[in-house]
Formats: sequence, structure tokens, C-alpha cells
Amino acid sequence: MHAKNIARQPSAFKPARLCAALLAAGIALPAWAQSSVTLYGTVDLGLAYSSNQGGASNTYMNSGALAASKLGLTGTEDLGGGNMALFRLENGFNADTGAQSTAGVLFNRQSYVGLSSKDYGQVTVGRQYTPYFQYVGALGPTNVLTGATGAHPGDIDALDTTLRMNNSITYTLPTLGGLQAGVQYGMGEQAGSAANGSSVSAALRYDYQAFSWSAGYTRLKNLANGNTAGSFGNVGSFANNSPVNAGYASADSTQLLATAARYTRGDLMLGLNYSNVQYKAGALSAFSQTAVFNTIGLIGSYNVSPALVLAAGYSYTAEKARNGISSPAKYNQLSLEEVYSLSKRTALYAIQAYQRASGQTLRAGGVGSGIVNAVASVGDSQNGTPSSGSGQFVAMLGIRHSF
Repeated sequence: MHAKNIARQPSAFKPARLCAALLAAGIALPAWAQSSVTLYGTVDLGLAYSSNQGGASNTYMNSGALAASKLGLTGTEDLGGGNMALFRLENGFNADTGAQSTAGVLFNRQSYVGLSSKDYGQVTVGRQYTPYFQYVGALGPTNVLTGATGAHPGDIDALDTTLRMNNSITYTLPTLGGLQAGVQYGMGEQAGSAANGSSVSAALRYDYQAFSWSAGYTRLKNLANGNTAGSFGNVGSFANNSPVNAGYASADSTQLLATAARYTRGDLMLGLNYSNVQYKAGALSAFSQTAVFNTIGLIGSYNVSPALVLAAGYSYTAEKARNGISSPAKYNQLSLEEVYSLSKRTALYAIQAYQRASGQTLRAGGVGSGIVNAVASVGDSQNGTPSSGSGQFVAMLGIRHSF
């Protein structure tokens, strides 16, 4: 799930055609009154190679390496006076099999409705990305490279598209000059405890000429104070999605802080990003001391021609010495990407990445399960198939078509 620009819809689907399609499926529709609906999507599929997945190399088909394969509907209705109603429904799928990327969840990527005012901002409710991702992620590594191989190891700081908040309310302030900002609260909906399973996120972004900067915060509260591993109610199993952080799945809460900046001059872009991630222990957690991961990253891209774009990134992630670990884990990752656009909607791409891990971390289950050597897990695409050792190389060749 690695969308490079979740807000991009290259072409509109005429309401008349949409009505005809839905009526053919037996769905009744109201009259289209000063409204617009857009059908959009991406089909992305490639051939991938990994040097080590649990001890053996593997060649396989991979969906959504450059941009997540998805199908969505978005629409607005003009309410007059600069006000409008809006909605978005977005489904992710695996292009190699046709299956939903999240079984049993139709609109697993986004599902929200809201109101927008040019004077007072926008309020949306439903399943949504965090302001943290919308503003910091937009200037981070995955928007330039791709989450598949460019996300920080295990997507430890959620600057890829791993955080989508259920039951959430988001308020986005009106843009003031070059300043944008938003806040979000996700309800845990647990009887007797409003905090358990809840989430909070806030972020801002400032653009001035060739310079852009953003900063953001997200906090996730476990459903039951560490009693159920990984049960951060609004997002599913966030804290055990890779061997990088699997030992801290029983955290009482997780805190994400990140900042990113970019400078663009002509065809060249250079960027810097930093994140601090903390897994905080509770009374029922399987570890006792707050686990801390710090990551610093560099990114850059160059437009060789209107059709060809080259990009590169480097990141260094370090775990702090806690919970009996004297030689904490460290991860060095180098990522490359080449994209050749055949048209505005179709592109060929190649991506490559190598990660080197060293030191030690906790095994899944926490302290009681023991301290283990850190293993490599490139980007966000190898979370379930990490290396059996300290190194992993991944390369992919593919085609992406958007509509």
C-alpha cells in the first residue's frame, strides 16, 4: 500500500456514465443537483526480486510498488456561499490476484463524508488519513521514492500509508498564505473508557517559494492497556507489522513525532526528514521501559527530462538501549528509483533498495520472548517477509496506469 499522491485523480468520470453504470447494477440514484462525482484509480503491477526472504531469495509479482492499486469515488455538492458537501470512498486491491488488499473491508483505504467552507475550513468524519501523514508524509521519503522500498525500515514512523483512522473527526483550517494545518481525533468507542483504542493527530505545513517544511504528531492508545498485543483499535495491528518493532506490540500507547523539509531549484529537489517513535509500556505490557527509535533521512530527485525522473534516498534508524538490550538495533537503508512516463497516466518504473541491520532488538512478544539479532526488512514491502540475516536487497520492475 504505497500511494505517492493519494489526492491525485487524473481524469473525471461523467455523472451520466456513472448513473448508467449504477442503474445497471440495480442501484437507485437521486437527481444530480449541482454536484460532481469522479471515478478514479490506479493499477500498478511489477516483477520483484528479494535476495533474502526468511533465508531464501524470491522472484514474485508485486502489486502497488510505485503507487497502490486502488479504485475510488470522490464527489462534491455546491451548497452556495463558498460552502460544499464532499465525500470519498476508496478501495485498495491486489492487481496480481484481484483480491481486496484488506479482506472483508470494502473501502479499506478511505471512507469519509464532510463539509467544507472557504472561510471556516473543512470537517470530515469516517476512515481517514492523519494530518501527520497528509502534511509530513507529503514531504517525506515515500512521496518521492515509494513506500515499497523507500519507507523507513518497517515504516516505523508511519510516513507511508499505514495509518488510517476509523471513527475519526478531522478539522482542516483554511489555508493562510503558505500555512496549512489540521487536527484529528479518532474515537476508540470502548464502553467505560473513552481513551482506550483512541487516536490523536495534529500537523502543519508551510510553503514559501522553493522551500517547504512540515511537522506532525500522532498518538495511538491501545485498546486494553497492553493486554492485547497490537490492538490499537482505530488502525489494527500497527505496532507489530515488522521485525523492527514487533517486540513492542503490547505497548500501552505509541507516540510519533516527525518533521520534514524540502528545497526545490529547477529540476532538482533535496529533502531532509527526522522522526522520533516511542512505544510506551503499561502495566500489562510485555516490556517495561519505553522503547525509542530515532530516524534521520535524506532524499533527492532530478528531472532528467519531462519524461524521466531519478530519485534516491538514505535513512538511518537507531533503537535506544532499553529493556535489557545493551547493543541496540541500527538500520542503514539506501533506496533508488527511476520512473519513465509514457504519458500523463502511464509510466514504467524500476526501484532498488538495500538495507543493512546490526545490533539487537526484542523478539515478537516482548522481553519474555528474548533478545534477538536485528534482521533487515527493506522499506514497507518486506514487513511480512524479512531477511533471515543482516542484509536484504530488493529490486522491482513495473508499470503503473492511472485513470
